[in-house]
Amino acid sequence: MTELAQYLPAYVQALGVTLWLSLCAAFGGMLLGFAINGLCGRRGLMFRLWRVYVWAIRGTPFLAQLAVIYFGLPSVGIMLSATEATLLSLTLYSAAYFSEIFRTAWNSIPPGQREAALANTISTRRCFWHIQMPQAVRFALPLLGNQFILTIKESAIASIITVPELTMTTSQIVANTYSYILPYTLLIISYWLLAQGVSLSVRTLSHVLRTGE
Repeated sequence: MTELAQYLPAYVQALGVTLWLSLCAAFGGMLLGFAINGLCGRRGLMFRLWRVYVWAIRGTPFLAQLAVIYFGLPSVGIMLSATEATLLSLTLYSAAYFSEIFRTAWNSIPPGQREAALANTISTRRCFWHIQMPQAVRFALPLLGNQFILTIKESAIASIITVPELTMTTSQIVANTYSYILPYTLLIISYWLLAQGVSLSVRTLSHVLRTGE
């Protein structure tokens, strides 16, 4: 118990850092993925550029992307702290996955619904917000939750550039105390609690949407 009380404050602080990074990156990635996916709907040049971006992000490890941003940008005069570099790279990384989720969600909606709405003098804007959006959200919600959990797990790579999140804090405690079992057990429990929190939130929101329907 004494050892647990000694480690707990550091883990609570690190848990806050991990949660803050993950929330900002996930919501930033969702907004970016949603916006660009909507802008690229006409399959023009912008759509092709976005597909190249998604292909590059999904085909390379997040560690390499983080290294390019943190170590590469200073060579062109852009200086970022370790936290800023992690937030930027994690947002760009998650945006590629979130955009694919939104694209799949929109493709699941029968195109005849929009045509029927327009035939009944329902504007494109009202069709989007009141007909297409609710269906797309219900379809995408479990996938968004899974990607949010993956974003939380990927944030552990930020320990490589000394961001004081959960994994970095655990490594420091192990290096200072040579104690392994309790620190890594606390690390596993912390990530498990974050993942369960996201899963519970998604289930609750799904229930609210079904009840509203």
